[in-house]
Amino acid sequence: MVIVTNYHVIDQAQNISVTFSNGDAYPAKVLGYDVYADLAALSVSAPQSDLKPLEVVSSSTLNVGDFVAAVGSPFGLAGSVTTGVVSQLGRTITESTAGNYAIADVIQTSAPINPGNSGGPLLNAEGQVVGINTADVSNSQGLGFAIPSSSILREIVSLVDSGTYTSHPYLGVGMTDMSYDIASQEGLSVTYGVLLEQITSGGPADKAGLKAGSTQTVVDGNTIIVGGDIIIAINGTRIVNSDNLSSYLEENALPNQTINVTIVRNGQTMNVPIVLGARPAAS
Repeated sequence: MVIVTNYHVIDQAQNISVTFSNGDAYPAKVLGYDVYADLAALSVSAPQSDLKPLEVVSSSTLNVGDFVAAVGSPFGLAGSVTTGVVSQLGRTITESTAGNYAIADVIQTSAPINPGNSGGPLLNAEGQVVGINTADVSNSQGLGFAIPSSSILREIVSLVDSGTYTSHPYLGVGMTDMSYDIASQEGLSVTYGVLLEQITSGGPADKAGLKAGSTQTVVDGNTIIVGGDIIIAINGTRIVNSDNLSSYLEENALPNQTINVTIVRNGQTMNVPIVLGARPAAS
């Protein structure tokens, strides 16, 4: 029996305890964690009678519009349940504990999520776990995010057995979303995909020969670097934006795997094989 929560809930904690709904509390210890998925696995010295596990199913079963319920302790109000729908799938979010890397393949939900909901389950209509509540957006309404249960299922054995998870794929690029305005201003023929602004020296994209931009310009008030390759597909799957790219890699790729990346360079479409790396350890 293990307890799964968010990494940011236990980050830098000196003493960890778990309190059950009947008020019984026990010390817990961290078995493993992954800052890049904001997940942590705990063990607790509680009697079996207190441990009533929830069923975890793959979040790949979710569709936009599906009913979901978020359980947690918002602002210390233990055992609170809020409901909503799946607003969108495959989002990316950024949390300080993950450095500059995006947490990919995140569920967006309209179920109200507040401070204290973090680490609680996101349930479907059958009461099965499809995610872990992780973040809200300040001053927003109906805009919450949850780590998908597919991440739990993919990582839990590694977290418990080795204390970590090191199989996040790594491309080694800095990018911005393509748009109609960028394409119009720069005379480009494609309005979707991701424009490569930076390439990490010695990284997978660099070794494969992908090119970054070199000219700064301002589009709609935002400074971007243009002139680089535009990724429009991976393994034949259309890549619309950076959320698409990050979520596709997280769901479908592993380090040392070769992917076929379709790019637009100087108006020409070409395919480039890239051997993915492993994301560097968090600092």
